[in-house]
Amino acid sequence: MENITNRRQRATFESDVEATAPSWKESLARAVRDPATLLDLLQLDKGLLTETQRAAELFPLVVPREFIARMRPGDPGDPLLRQVLPLGLEHEDAPGSRQDPLAEQNFLNAPGLLKKYHGRALLVAAGTCAVNCRYCFRRNYPYEQTPAGMEAWEPAFRALESDESIREIILSGGDPLVLTDSALERLVERLDRIPHLQRLRIHSRLPIVIPSRVTDGLLSTLRTSRLTPVVVVHSNHPAELDTATGEALRRFINAGIPVLNQAVLLKGVNDNADVLTELSERLVNLAAMPYYLHQLDPVTGSLHFQIPVERGLELIAALRRRLPGYAVPRYVQEIPGEAHKSDLIGLPPELEKEN
Repeated sequence: MENITNRRQRATFESDVEATAPSWKESLARAVRDPATLLDLLQLDKGLLTETQRAAELFPLVVPREFIARMRPGDPGDPLLRQVLPLGLEHEDAPGSRQDPLAEQNFLNAPGLLKKYHGRALLVAAGTCAVNCRYCFRRNYPYEQTPAGMEAWEPAFRALESDESIREIILSGGDPLVLTDSALERLVERLDRIPHLQRLRIHSRLPIVIPSRVTDGLLSTLRTSRLTPVVVVHSNHPAELDTATGEALRRFINAGIPVLNQAVLLKGVNDNADVLTELSERLVNLAAMPYYLHQLDPVTGSLHFQIPVERGLELIAALRRRLPGYAVPRYVQEIPGEAHKSDLIGLPPELEKEN
């Protein structure tokens, strides 16, 4: 079978890396924030402009040019574009959708500090992202309440110090890697001084959308911390994994830092066994492990991406037939108030008969 990404005429791991790539800070500053610019760059019908502008008023458009370069011009159904393109569907108040689908405001221990599960806590380390994914479950999060600067974080640090059950701290956001290397270093050094913390987990989409973010300074901070580092990236489609992205992920691996990937099951993006198979194989070939395939969190404005769980189970069954066990992500759903993510397991009746 012909490789999906090659068939789409995108960059592959064999293609040339841009010799004069901008720094990650420049890439962040140059990210496209105007729907008209995005439509122009991708040679899309300007008839979409009013719709995209209205939807961007609900949740701003932000997408790096490096990510846009992996999209196919002239194709409004491109799976990478679908993840970032504001649509009129976001105005629909679909049944079952919620502003805060995971009820995270119920789990705040201190400003910017969430504790939902035993043994670990999450710092909303930054209030912005390098890319605004239209299905983001935190698209309505009150980031204006997120602490900014080390002094503002002290209540969260004190809350962590007072709870000796916490062994792992997760940096999330927004995206924690929008912090500069020096700011991240100061944050990690402060966490290092909390004696019962053992692991540092970073959740970030930046290594996928702006691979140059994986700098020597970032790697040095993670390698010199006494906390065991784990990096969790977010890629939904194999076309996101171009040459530069592959090299960025390998920099973590070569530094001895495990890399896991979590994806979200999205209609029109990756609700296809061929796509999910290729995504897992590309990740494994880079020594990045498929970790989670998330059922969509029902945040307001995103339910046009939703796939029935029954279809998700069919896709996971197909992956099990095609891939070794370690390459099959866990299909999970987060249910507010539960002690852990819920595994969506089992096979549809027709597949149970086949097996």
